[in-house]
Amino acid sequence: MGLEELRVVSGTGNSAGQGRRPDWLKIQLRTGENYRELKALMRGQTLHTVCEEARCPNLFECWSHRTATFMILGRICTRACRFCAVTSGRPTELDLQEPERVAEATVAMGLRHVVVTSVARDDLEDGGAEIFASTIRAIRRRAPGCSVEVLIPDFQGQEMSLRKVLEAGPDILNHNVETVRRLSDRVRSRAKYERSLELLRRSKAIAPRIPTKSSIMVGVGETWEEILATMDDLRAVDCDILTIGQYLQPTRKHLAVDRYYTPDEFAQLREEGLKRGFRHVESGPLVRSSYHAHEQVEAVRETRLPGAEGV
Repeated sequence: MGLEELRVVSGTGNSAGQGRRPDWLKIQLRTGENYRELKALMRGQTLHTVCEEARCPNLFECWSHRTATFMILGRICTRACRFCAVTSGRPTELDLQEPERVAEATVAMGLRHVVVTSVARDDLEDGGAEIFASTIRAIRRRAPGCSVEVLIPDFQGQEMSLRKVLEAGPDILNHNVETVRRLSDRVRSRAKYERSLELLRRSKAIAPRIPTKSSIMVGVGETWEEILATMDDLRAVDCDILTIGQYLQPTRKHLAVDRYYTPDEFAQLREEGLKRGFRHVESGPLVRSSYHAHEQVEAVRETRLPGAEGV
């Protein structure tokens, strides 16, 4: 296995006010057989992953463990959020065979838990919801023992699009608020904080048996009290799973980092989340929405409340 250390402490490529990245943001690159095989499989199936497109720092760890997050509906996003490295513009791609290829790759990788996300497709009438639903159904058909998590956009608030996805029966419905209420308009392009909360609330109203999940990135100018208030907002709509990670500036053109949180602070945030009743909290400097997703679905299953039935 090839092994090298990625040193992300020099500050090279960072904006002037950001300073050196701390030592705890060093990560290990493991480009071994599993990584190379998975990369070849993705290219062979003409599939995209958010791992690559969003420059996730956990790419090498996850791929070495044969886990990945598929990104459907192309690689061009109709929005241009200031934190995100995914290419924005006018999409030209809509591949109706993509759900079957994702399912084929899931089988070939031997996955037990798969995460499916997408770019925002505001150009489509349903925001891409039917492709999400078709992908869930294809995975269910081809890999019946595999659990499926979807990380969806807000579908511009369309309830019917959300219903399409929920009716396909994902094991976890994930939608990220990303940041605190005060900073949402500045950080997220065309997304609305209240719309995100409403999506999570509707999901529980439509399909109470399906756990919901959301994510907060810190380090973009929020206060500690605002983070706790965001946790409270998420619990108010019965969100089950929370992930919290450090924002890292992808390029000089993106939003600058305001501050780096310490591992101890992330541990404190995890405790605050658990105190508020989240069934699982993943909190750490390099945590991203899909990090350790397979462990999260197991944790939620173990604590699942009896009685509620979904769609």
